[in-house]
Amino acid sequence: MLGRVMASIGSPGGDRTGGSLGARLGSYRVIYVAVAIFALLYVYTVKGTERALGAVFETRVEQALDVRDFRESVSVQIQRRISEDIRRSVWVRWGGVDASVLVIGKDGRTLIYAGGPAPPPPDAFDLMANLREAERLLPADAQVTVSLPHNTLLANAILLVYAAALIQGLFLYNRSVSQRERAELDQALEARDAAAERTGTIERELDDIRQRLLEVEPAEQGQAREVAALRQERQQLQAQLTALTAREEELRSKAARALELDQERHSLEELLEEAASDLSSRDDAIRDLEQRLSKAAKSAKAKAGARARETEMIERRFRTLYKNLEVDDRALEGIVALGDESLRLKCEDNLKRLDGEADNVAVRRKVGGLPNHLSIFELSFAGKGRVYYQKGQHRRFRVLLVGGKASQRADLEYLSRLES
Repeated sequence: MLGRVMASIGSPGGDRTGGSLGARLGSYRVIYVAVAIFALLYVYTVKGTERALGAVFETRVEQALDVRDFRESVSVQIQRRISEDIRRSVWVRWGGVDASVLVIGKDGRTLIYAGGPAPPPPDAFDLMANLREAERLLPADAQVTVSLPHNTLLANAILLVYAAALIQGLFLYNRSVSQRERAELDQALEARDAAAERTGTIERELDDIRQRLLEVEPAEQGQAREVAALRQERQQLQAQLTALTAREEELRSKAARALELDQERHSLEELLEEAASDLSSRDDAIRDLEQRLSKAAKSAKAKAGARARETEMIERRFRTLYKNLEVDDRALEGIVALGDESLRLKCEDNLKRLDGEADNVAVRRKVGGLPNHLSIFELSFAGKGRVYYQKGQHRRFRVLLVGGKASQRADLEYLSRLES
């Protein structure tokens, strides 16, 4: 409790210190930024003033170069006008602006004006000479350069305006920072007073608790001795109970072991009887399977012999009837495997047309999914039957395989393993 009180008392001070330090650093940053902005504004305002005054003086010089009266020398008129405009300018006389003008004639060689006082007008009046000079010099080319030095009246006025704005802004900012810090200080004082009041309350509560402990301690000493005696007695009883429990578990394990051995003996006898009966039934099943296998072997030999004879007969007939076909043994076995005589006749009808009218036989499609070096085609019969063939080496066509829809995957795997 005291730790929480001290933490609550110390934390506002720490926060206030960190906050005041951060605010102080922030105020310094604001001053740095304000001074930097002040310097930039002053420099760029001077540059902008120079550009604006340069445009004004360029306009005046263009007006001075527009000579319409030729009773006086053109160069003298231009020099007088420019000199009077520059001397009359308030910016030059009072503001301290430095304006320099360079005027060159149309021929590019004659310097009309480069600063200085205006020359006096000539004594004699020669109109033709003035016209020839105007033709040679007009229109003239002028170059105006305007600069505003920093230690002039205009530059100082700009500097004073921005300095006044800077001082006023910093004053307002400092006043707002002071008000904020004063408010934070008032809050810190309120928090300190509250913490002090809470600390006094806790100290009074601690004094009450200490007084109660002093009153209760003598009675608690007797109770503590009685509790220690009871604990010792309980430990002794627990030790006796543990020994009895171990003895009981030992006796129970011996009785359970004897019961398990008796049950295991009965189980082994039952298993032995079941194994004997199962062995006799398996012997009967083995004899029955041997008889069935012998019958199946005889039947398979008979079927294989019949199928071989049938395949041989079909082979002889195909070689005799179809001179343009080479029929593989796998194809002959597929024809025999069709079983149904109607399917065999439909298959043989397609083979007959392939042998005699190969150009008119409708090729269903070229077999896809095979290697690129294989060019194999298929004929369909009876809906699901397939005859696979390609060009033969010795005869016109070579019949590779006869199959159906059910055996299509196995047939394609067999065809993909063939050589071209």
